[in-house]
Amino acid sequence: MSYGDVLDTDIESFLKRHENKELLRFVAVGSVDDGKSTLIGRLLHDTSCVYEDHLEDARKNAREGDIDFALITDGLAAEREQGITIDVAYRYFTTPSRKFIIADTPGHIQYTRNTATGASTANVAIILIDARLGVLQQSRRHAYIASLLGIPHLLVAVNKMDLVDYEQEPFEAIKEEFTNFVASLKFKDVTFLPISALNGDNVVESAEATPWYQGPSVLTYLETVDIHDDWNRDQFRYPVQYVIRPNLNYRGFAGQIASGSVKVGDNVVALPSGKESRVKAIDIWEDSVERAFAPMSVTLRLEDEIDVSRGDLLVHQDHAIEPTRTFDADIVWLAERPLDPGKSYLIKHATRYVRAGLHDVSWKLDMDTLAQVATPTLSLNDIGRVTVTAHRPICFDPYTENRGTGAFIVIDSLTNNTVGAGMIFAAAEHKGQCDGAASGISESERTERIGHEAKAVVFEGDVDVRLLYAIERQLFDIGYFPVVIHAHGVEAQTEALSQSHICLEAGLIPLIHFSELDRRSVSRVLGSAKVLPLTLVSDDETETGDGTTLDLRGLERRNAAKTCCEIIVDAVPLREKS
Repeated sequence: MSYGDVLDTDIESFLKRHENKELLRFVAVGSVDDGKSTLIGRLLHDTSCVYEDHLEDARKNAREGDIDFALITDGLAAEREQGITIDVAYRYFTTPSRKFIIADTPGHIQYTRNTATGASTANVAIILIDARLGVLQQSRRHAYIASLLGIPHLLVAVNKMDLVDYEQEPFEAIKEEFTNFVASLKFKDVTFLPISALNGDNVVESAEATPWYQGPSVLTYLETVDIHDDWNRDQFRYPVQYVIRPNLNYRGFAGQIASGSVKVGDNVVALPSGKESRVKAIDIWEDSVERAFAPMSVTLRLEDEIDVSRGDLLVHQDHAIEPTRTFDADIVWLAERPLDPGKSYLIKHATRYVRAGLHDVSWKLDMDTLAQVATPTLSLNDIGRVTVTAHRPICFDPYTENRGTGAFIVIDSLTNNTVGAGMIFAAAEHKGQCDGAASGISESERTERIGHEAKAVVFEGDVDVRLLYAIERQLFDIGYFPVVIHAHGVEAQTEALSQSHICLEAGLIPLIHFSELDRRSVSRVLGSAKVLPLTLVSDDETETGDGTTLDLRGLERRNAAKTCCEIIVDAVPLREKS
């Protein structure tokens, strides 16, 4: 924003003009040292959008030349020490035609999650490629991520042209190679241009050093690229954020229009309930309008008193969505702790929180080859296809059709940390997992916390219950969590199995004795993998083909308990607790 822009009119007219400017979000990605921060610093400097203190700091700390443009965006101490971008840096600037929000993202592979975060809302991705090095694996990786995140426009800036004497041949070679690669990706358009971010060539103004290039500069491209159709303008989607009820005569539903448009008199459906009504009024601040469109924040009033609450979705009747519980999604994993398929997470979709299981990981992306690799889980910075089953139906569109209703985040319900970002691919067949309520604690988490696997030790034979309590004492003293369950008769056995099942789910070691053992019932209720059978005999037999047989005759109770404990400890070793 130039000072002349402010001085040529009164402040109210200026603010009104600024408010009505179109907003474009873009993200700069690329390999380490390709010049992302320098490009953004040059853009801000040449459009007079750098504060004087920032500019003075960039001059004072410049390693060479008058200004180190990268220091304008690299604000973290660690970034300045290492000369790299670590966190996502957001900057804002404006020109007479548009407002801009920039996300400068890291180039290192270990910061893939930061790159995905910065790119998630962008209209344009600028990928920088070093003219000397050509197309690298990291360049392909970032292009794939940008396509996966649904960014419609790609600008490939071949940087450091000054280091190859502004020759056309390196530029054309990179253009040909990268064009072949992005042909299989989902960008609306791909534009190539040669630049020198350090010298400012083709950044804001066209450069005389590249007479063979007749296209726009970076800024001209950003000012003119058509983003009107980036919003889904066909399907009206309105996630209800808040119900406003200041008095008995007013009931409005506040939120931001995710896509499409709505006008007074439109027939709408509240999902997932399916209740129908008509739009009575559209309120904005202290006024009302006849029509609203994405991404406006408005309050809708309906003609009928239907049940609508936070998390519901209002849509047009002719564009309704079928609620579903199971869907496939591409997920970027953001947490140090890997995805746990046995755990229950929270997902935030639009304005609704729903408990869900991420129970089936189909594949993850090999970040070097971009191949799909089979895996049981996702680790930090991994991107993979996961089947998600929600405990309640949700209403969504595929991410490629509607970013507003096709995206979600994954939240660890124990720590409340955001651990994943998802893009819905399509509805999937319901596989039966996560029916009803489910624990937010997985079996592996319990094992890690308690320090040992859950296992039911089933004693068969003539067992003195005092021996079971002696075994319980010794196991507890060395760090285990056992509990004695003693049953007499068939009816008591059913209750004992139920109690043992609860103990196993809690991560404990039930020590069970049945006077009349039904092996089939034990395996069916507890699971054969969760059972350690111990048979105590009263004759000379020492082994059987099923489980472990022990002859404890002649041993005092303490030594008999020790012998049993050795078998249990060998089968269920202690682990280091978290």
